[in-house]
Amino acid sequence: MSAVGRATSRTFSALKVRNFKLYFFGQGVSVSGTWMQSVAQGWLVLDLTGSGTLLGITVALQFLPMLLVGPWGGLVVDRSNKRTVLFLTQSAGGLLALTLAILTSIGEAKVGVVMAMAFGLGLVNLFDNPARQSFVQEMVGRDLLPNAVSLNSVLINGGRIVGPAVAGLVIEAAGLAACFYINAASYLAVILALGLMRSSELRPIKTATRRKGQVLAGLRYAFDDDKIRDVLVVVGVVGVFAFNFTTVLPLLVKFSFHLSAGSYGILMASMGIGAVLGGLTVAHRSRPSFPLLTGLCTAFALAMVGVALSPTFLVAVVLVAPMGAVSIAFVSTSNAMLQLLSREEMRGRVMSLFAIGFLGSTPIGAPLMGIIATTTSPRVSLAVGAVATTGAAVLLAFASRRHAGGQPVGVALSGA
Repeated sequence: MSAVGRATSRTFSALKVRNFKLYFFGQGVSVSGTWMQSVAQGWLVLDLTGSGTLLGITVALQFLPMLLVGPWGGLVVDRSNKRTVLFLTQSAGGLLALTLAILTSIGEAKVGVVMAMAFGLGLVNLFDNPARQSFVQEMVGRDLLPNAVSLNSVLINGGRIVGPAVAGLVIEAAGLAACFYINAASYLAVILALGLMRSSELRPIKTATRRKGQVLAGLRYAFDDDKIRDVLVVVGVVGVFAFNFTTVLPLLVKFSFHLSAGSYGILMASMGIGAVLGGLTVAHRSRPSFPLLTGLCTAFALAMVGVALSPTFLVAVVLVAPMGAVSIAFVSTSNAMLQLLSREEMRGRVMSLFAIGFLGSTPIGAPLMGIIATTTSPRVSLAVGAVATTGAAVLLAFASRRHAGGQPVGVALSGA
């Protein structure tokens, strides 16, 4: 086999597993639809209200359940069959998207309705997110887990390329409701993929037996382990202040560059291209470690500064690509580290805390960044995120020195 062939085989090694391949392509369709809905929902709120603050609140409502009771959702997943949970959550997500599509079509999608639908999707994600994270190892096993997590990140950001780009065209040609209809249909791809999987080839991870105090036990487990705790704290800081792209970037396009939804789609597509390249790089080259995470966090902060200082929309489109690359490499690396560090029967609860850090923190971060962007400018919001991310990188640098000189996590735990 040629060097190129070996590199390609290594980068996409998890796709040799039939069940993961089905899941990967099913999710590819669904994630594109989800990003279409994200663009359309944000633009719908701006059209209805013109308010960055209300946009931030709407985005926040989508993640409020995760912030409030995320560990409980993770516990339910720890006790349950992950595949069954995903059947239920994907079906519920599709019904919510269809409801929003119909209401938008008949002119009844007022801002209160959009907020209610966002909150409903948040309830679905309370269980869907930890189930998806935990189910990856059941499909591919422990050895291929870091590669599969990175490919999953590529998938999500491939959807970020396709979804917003198509959404911009669909909004211009057929209106906002069409995006919601397409997203509703896209959930069928995941449901079909789950149905076609071979149960005999899955490798179920340990489930938690039912007893009292398991939510608190999961919290104690996560924060008593200094490595898991260090990653989770940094994830929380970056999640609150930096990962609010669906709030800050549409405001940047609309109010800093005075452009339309189509331009927002272009910006998000550029970020998605960078994110795909970042995810593929991690999938091919890297074992997760604290030094790697520190470097990615630092690079992410610098990239945000570049976008914040962009003098023109074209410059922002160029600079948002490397920001996408380092941001998704950071997400993939921290995700893989937590999965490799945590015990199987605690995996759902640990990953629910990861989801709280990146997504459940949105009810705090999205309104905060929306208020900063509205009262100052979207550029200032990005700069605030860069400062906070720099602080997180400093915390990681100290953590890296404490944890055995940064031995790769997968290697350190290979015999666990």
